[in-house]
Amino acid sequence: MATAVSAPVFTATVRVSNIPPSAVAKELLAFFDSAVAAAGEAYACEIAAARRGWLSRCDGSVQFDSTATATLAAELASSGRLPRFLGSLLSVSPAPADLLPRAPDLSLRVADARLLVGNRVAEREFEAADSWDSVRVEVIPGKRRIDLYLNHDSQRYKLEVFFEDIRNCYQCSFDGAGAILLQLMYSPRICTTISGPAVYSRFSDDRFHACKEDAKFTWVRALDFTPNHSFGKCSTLALILDEGASVSFILNSLPLSGELGELVISSTEFFGPLSKVVPLVDCPSGCSVPYEVLFRLNSLVHMGKIVAKDVNADLFKALEEIPVHISRRVFEKMSKLEFTCYEPLRFIQQEAHSRKRGHDALLSSKTEGEGKLMMCYRIHITPAKIYCVGPEEEVSNYVVKRHKQYASDFARVTFVDEDWSKLFPDAISARTGRGFFSQPLKTGLYYRILSILKEGFSIGPKKYEFLAFSASQLRGSSVWMFASNDSLKAEDIRRWMGNFEDIRSVSKCAARMGQLFSSSRQTLEILPWDVEEIPDIEVTTDGSKYIFSDGIGKISDRLAKEMACRIGLDYTNPPSAFQIRYGGYKGVVAVDPDSFRNLSLRPSMKKFESKSRMFNITSTSKSQPCYMNHEVISLLSTLGIRDEIFESMQQNDMRELDEMLTNREAALSVLGKIGSAETKTASKILLQGYEPSLEPYLLMILKAHQDNRLTDIRTRCKIHVPKGRVLLGCLDETGELEYGQVYIRITKNSKEQKDNCQPYFALDNGKEKTAVVVGKVAVSKNPCLHPGDIRVLEAVYDHGLYAKNLVDCVVFPQRGERPHPNECSGGDLDGDLYFITWDEKLIPEEVDSPMDYTAARPRIMDHVVTLEEIQKYFVDYMINDSLGAISTAHLVHADRHPMKARSPECLQLAALHSMAVDFAKSGAPAEMPRSLRPKEYPDFMERWDKPTYISNGALGKLYRAAASRMQSAPAPSSSAQSSPAFDPDLEVPGFEEFLAFAEECYDLYAEKLSTLMSYYGAEHEDEILTGNIRNRLLYLKKDNKRYFEMKDRIIYSVDGLHKEVQGWFRSRPKAEASRRASAWYRVTYHPDHRRPGKKQFWSFPWIVCDELLKIKESSKRRRQQVDGAAA
Repeated sequence: MATAVSAPVFTATVRVSNIPPSAVAKELLAFFDSAVAAAGEAYACEIAAARRGWLSRCDGSVQFDSTATATLAAELASSGRLPRFLGSLLSVSPAPADLLPRAPDLSLRVADARLLVGNRVAEREFEAADSWDSVRVEVIPGKRRIDLYLNHDSQRYKLEVFFEDIRNCYQCSFDGAGAILLQLMYSPRICTTISGPAVYSRFSDDRFHACKEDAKFTWVRALDFTPNHSFGKCSTLALILDEGASVSFILNSLPLSGELGELVISSTEFFGPLSKVVPLVDCPSGCSVPYEVLFRLNSLVHMGKIVAKDVNADLFKALEEIPVHISRRVFEKMSKLEFTCYEPLRFIQQEAHSRKRGHDALLSSKTEGEGKLMMCYRIHITPAKIYCVGPEEEVSNYVVKRHKQYASDFARVTFVDEDWSKLFPDAISARTGRGFFSQPLKTGLYYRILSILKEGFSIGPKKYEFLAFSASQLRGSSVWMFASNDSLKAEDIRRWMGNFEDIRSVSKCAARMGQLFSSSRQTLEILPWDVEEIPDIEVTTDGSKYIFSDGIGKISDRLAKEMACRIGLDYTNPPSAFQIRYGGYKGVVAVDPDSFRNLSLRPSMKKFESKSRMFNITSTSKSQPCYMNHEVISLLSTLGIRDEIFESMQQNDMRELDEMLTNREAALSVLGKIGSAETKTASKILLQGYEPSLEPYLLMILKAHQDNRLTDIRTRCKIHVPKGRVLLGCLDETGELEYGQVYIRITKNSKEQKDNCQPYFALDNGKEKTAVVVGKVAVSKNPCLHPGDIRVLEAVYDHGLYAKNLVDCVVFPQRGERPHPNECSGGDLDGDLYFITWDEKLIPEEVDSPMDYTAARPRIMDHVVTLEEIQKYFVDYMINDSLGAISTAHLVHADRHPMKARSPECLQLAALHSMAVDFAKSGAPAEMPRSLRPKEYPDFMERWDKPTYISNGALGKLYRAAASRMQSAPAPSSSAQSSPAFDPDLEVPGFEEFLAFAEECYDLYAEKLSTLMSYYGAEHEDEILTGNIRNRLLYLKKDNKRYFEMKDRIIYSVDGLHKEVQGWFRSRPKAEASRRASAWYRVTYHPDHRRPGKKQFWSFPWIVCDELLKIKESSKRRRQQVDGAAA
């Protein structure tokens, strides 16, 4: 029996236990209604029923009209004053969530409000596009949202406005009535009701459910129901409340921005062609501006920086007179405004005038990074709106690069929810029935996405049409679209990409079309006579065919060196393997010094026919640090590795992070595991002798990486494994390795080079930069859910493989009944990375048998796959994308079950996960049963919006240790940044004549960097330099994949800016370099150049780090000479 408590109830719902088995919900509801009559009333009731037999489980929940009433019910029960119910003494305790979403207090509930949707066009002026009376308002602080209920054309709708989506909230009045003005960043989520005999409703008429309101329906997502798409075109809601409403009490629960006083409301009508994709502004007839200008104008409208009605003919005529590079800078400044500009014409004219008269003549030396980066137009489409984003820099792909004269005609279009978060399957296809044979209901969102893919949409003169999507885009609900023109059409590009007519599986055809859209570096064209096809190595075991050479071929040593040179690597020491796209081939080519042909490719690498001969490189083999994560720790724990081992490794990790701000060696060790451009600069500064805590730029970078690593340890259990690597998988072409063996030769890090005679390195004399690992190793591949995904193999030394000089990759044998990569989560050799550790503490004594990863056979069509079928497959994938849900459920069940990942639930989820991974190719979806969906979540997942329990497993212990350490850590001293030490060693005689140029460069760099900061939501310089945004938007907190994609784009953008700044520096004579660098340092660091009220950007002089460190080294040598002479 549950224990009765008298603690305050923070929801309006209580849990009730000891309910008589014969009781029905209506009786229980009436009982509590009578018991709390003095304070309020009961609203809804649910009695839990067993799945089999539908018998009462004698416990349930009751929701009241307020938290005060619920608290009274709990107090009555705890004090023994609650009467018996059908002879039973009920136990009452707080419930973590309400049965039905509702305001927790009567004062947060308004029954008869008026709602207007429109735009704020001046400080106190509001133009309404649509309005509704008799709107019910429910403010729900616990869910941080406002629910608005209204009727339109005899249909019931609900609008959900989340507090995080409110840009500004103002208290105001209209005709004497209290009002609230909400300026939104995103459109409200719109839902509608469906009901009927076949529709499942949680509160249908049965003995276990009762509600005082009609709740016999289900809410499903809906599109903008207004005739003129008012919710899509507008960004502001006005709520005019009835006289009895407590405006001040409601505002206390909202993120209030201020008071406006009396609001002037007028009505407006939208004219122009009706489009499903809104809001968009277009050039009026007689005006013409470059497409980039039009796109950026739309972006400003979508960001709420300007109002669409102000984008008129006068504005376009003014923009016609302004050069694009100046209008771009003006728009960038406008995007940083923290308010809406109600006079954009005046703002643009003033800014353009000042920039023409100013010092904007500084030559930009910006290049395209030797073809690595491209400008990409991004478009987000939500259920109600369109958002133009960018253009942004990102790594190019071969398709766009090949058609670079039409680069501005390509766009990346992503389908997202209103707040840009992932669109969940239920929003697109709702399960409205219960039972095995119930069919999901495709909502309006399904048909909206499908129609946009089929029909396209226009932005100004460009009509975007569906082109294709890559595998990563499919997982991110994104596609490439192209604005066809007279010279080039989307169909022409697909025809150029290759011949896909022989691929009769829709899913495979879609995957092959997207192959060339992978981010890659283009090198050179390789002619057919330089390429040979070699056979695959296959074996059939128990009726299953396995390909040991799946996805891997060979490249000659000469061509590998040329490729290394082409992508900016050391040609004398090229990578051992390249991940490539070549025509219709995809996979990895490993360097073979004995190869006579430039390229040797296998049938398993060939995905379709193509005449393209460009050799595209997507990645190369390299030494990568090894980290454990939730999944690896869960499986190792299942296989018998003790919790203390993980805890000790985490403590070591965190101890080093604590020391990195004061200890140079610790700082270098941490930076060496990261390897970004900023860490390389910081490492150079440390090696020159600077102390971590005394140099502002250095301290800033170190602190940023420390914060990020600590957060990763807490939220992802990302624990460093010193005796390990993450390596690209390759094949033993010599045939020497036996089944159960691997060959691993790594590049030693600085610590490994200092530690001589390590027993797990063969023939290690401490002088070589590489070493061959010998002994037992644990091998796995992410994602890993089955205990058999972790294999224990024997790493061996082999003279033949050593002679082939294969470094920083794991070489698997071509012998055995089954390939080892396939045993590890169904991996192969076409670019998969493998987790390798030779730490004996992490190697299980026994392993489980690997799972069977044979994929389902794809459905084969009896005709050539059509574009419409590929488009439908894209939307169907959005409905059936269950990878994340399955992984989460697996982690929860592994944490709670005594058998951990060996539990029947986890094994079933592992099989479902394999199906979900293969869905992109097989087209066979994986559906997770309701019984496997978690009811509660462990504390280490930080799902505070869900019922949570304290995990007693390894992951829970690690999480709480990390969280406790972070809370108890002292706040870092900011003295170094508040009063930075100017280093006189960096002062070079004659710097004075370059100060004006240095100031000009600093100001322009500060403007460009602050624009990037504003664009990506970075508050501090270190965030934009490292890509680690602390207060990131909610949709990025929910979706790690999209956050890491954005982080990559930030790094590319900053890298591009730094290359541009280096171009400014190199634009002057080389003989002046040291004086120029000294001037750059002085205008950043010297007290005479303080900029009160402005952000300080310490990174500016360190963009030319090598030049500054030359000066430092020279000054140190001079001082040593003086000291020596004095001695």
